[in-house]
Amino acid sequence: MPAFRRFGNTQFRYAVAYVFITLAALVFLNLYCSRVSQQMFYHSKESSLIEKCLLASDEISNLDVINSDGISKSLEELDSLTSTRIIVTDTTGWVVYDSLNLDVGHYALLPEIVEALDTSAHPYGNKAFTWLLQDTGIRASAATPIVSYGSVVGCVYMMDFDVEQGRLLRSLQINILHITLLLEAIVVVFSLIFYRAYSRRLQRIMKSMRVIQEGDYSHKVPLEGSDELTVLGEEINELTDRLQDAEEQRRRFVSDASHELKTPLASIKLLTDSILQNYMDMDTIREFVGDIGDEAERLNRVAAKLLSLTRIDSNPQFDAQIIPIAPTVRRAERRLKAIADAEKISVRLECIQDAPILIAEDDLYQIVYNLMENGIKYNLPGGTLTVRISRDADNAYLEVRDTGMGIPEDAIPHLFERFYRVDKARSRQTGGSGLGLAIVWAIVERSRGDIQVSSTLGKGTVFTVTFPAFDTEVDTE
Repeated sequence: MPAFRRFGNTQFRYAVAYVFITLAALVFLNLYCSRVSQQMFYHSKESSLIEKCLLASDEISNLDVINSDGISKSLEELDSLTSTRIIVTDTTGWVVYDSLNLDVGHYALLPEIVEALDTSAHPYGNKAFTWLLQDTGIRASAATPIVSYGSVVGCVYMMDFDVEQGRLLRSLQINILHITLLLEAIVVVFSLIFYRAYSRRLQRIMKSMRVIQEGDYSHKVPLEGSDELTVLGEEINELTDRLQDAEEQRRRFVSDASHELKTPLASIKLLTDSILQNYMDMDTIREFVGDIGDEAERLNRVAAKLLSLTRIDSNPQFDAQIIPIAPTVRRAERRLKAIADAEKISVRLECIQDAPILIAEDDLYQIVYNLMENGIKYNLPGGTLTVRISRDADNAYLEVRDTGMGIPEDAIPHLFERFYRVDKARSRQTGGSGLGLAIVWAIVERSRGDIQVSSTLGKGTVFTVTFPAFDTEVDTE
């Protein structure tokens, strides 16, 4: 497969989209987890450091004179005050005490100290806290005002540099990042595996379709799994089965039609050659010409029935109307009366209850005529042909029963195949083409009906055609 086709197909685009979606989700989760962990450390450190500043402010506020010695003694009594640096200033930011002795006697205008001593928004100053996550640890600073007798007299500033918590937070964030990258790598690997597997199966289906396209309808799509590709493969296999059946029927139809047309043409040629090459008296010539006319009529009947089948196959839509069955049966009976009388076949019509059905009138006539004609031609001399019309609440029934020789059981499934004959010798004697029942079956199918056959050898055959009944409403007003 060319590279542009491989990377431009739907499966690859879906795999890439899935990877990017999962990557975005994992990045979001990574940032969220990092943010939440920082917030947890931030609030923990803020609470701890502010609490220490307040404790020191309360202790210093009890001093009569705020100086370095007094502050140092007061803070020494507070064993819980462990911090990297502690600064105490007056209200102007002048450093009175510095645990590191770096800025004593200087102004310390740190942002936290300025904010703690600001009484513009609050008369007792503010609590200030800042946080900075560095590669070597967490640097946290806090400041609270010292309030004595209702006024701010200074502030306490504490700075704490926590290496352990910084290392722990960094380690947590790095672990989250590693887990994110690992999960994304797993997603990529599995996406590629599923893409290759899905693409490989789809390519097999496409390869099978190309084989089928070339005309090999016996080829089957290899099936595995139970997903939509398996269903697609099953549908293609069913389609190829139908195509193979249709191709076999087409070939058989062409072969049978060629044979059916070739036989009368050969007879006509043989008769004409005999007339042209031999001296014959007029009676013999008339007999031969009559035979030629019979063969020509036979050709005409076959062509007409082939045209009927072509019309039915190529035009599944038809102009139907609601008509009763009995008038069409009587018309076919009148048309076939001469043939029935010649064969000494008595025709009986039993109309128990007529029923309107939705069908084209010409189609109904072909059904009735073909079934009755077969019932006469394949009946026994002196036999009976009974046509029975009945109905129930939903369906109308047309039953054609003869008292002929019957049909072998193994031949019944093939009766409606084109050019199929149970008794080929007798069919040719009676002028049968093997297309009448095929036409009947095609018309019944497209008219949403059903046809059934039952037969007993030596006793006769019954064709039962079932149609949905259509009752017309009568206006009584």
